[in-house]
Amino acid sequence: MIFVRAVCFSLTLAIATISNLSAAQKVSVSMKAQLQASMQTHIDRRLVEGAYLSLDQGTGIVRKLYPTTAHPMILKMGKYYVLCSDFRDKAGKSVNMDFYLAPRGKRYFVFDAVVNDRASLKRLMKAGRVSRVN
Repeated sequence: MIFVRAVCFSLTLAIATISNLSAAQKVSVSMKAQLQASMQTHIDRRLVEGAYLSLDQGTGIVRKLYPTTAHPMILKMGKYYVLCSDFRDKAGKSVNMDFYLAPRGKRYFVFDAVVNDRASLKRLMKAGRVSRVN
């Protein structure tokens, strides 16, 4: 009987923990809109002649990237958020960018933008550091 109670208690605790984790990942529609708007404002402010300039640290070449489509998916990394957007280079090749946003007061700002490196984001997701929000 004690074993059954212990198992029931453990299951109840596990379900409560999972429910709390799920609740923590829910983001309101208005907050999603605010995050998307913050990313778009960052992109718009960085445009030079319609292009987002990105420096290739290895070659020293500055690439002109042209925004095309923002992804609707939002990811969470602790108190930070990750949003993605598609760009095209001068040759028309698709380039993905991941934008990392932090809260500042009642707003959000982009503190990092990663160009064409989806593997690093996938590693963070696999490690459980980044997850999708509802």
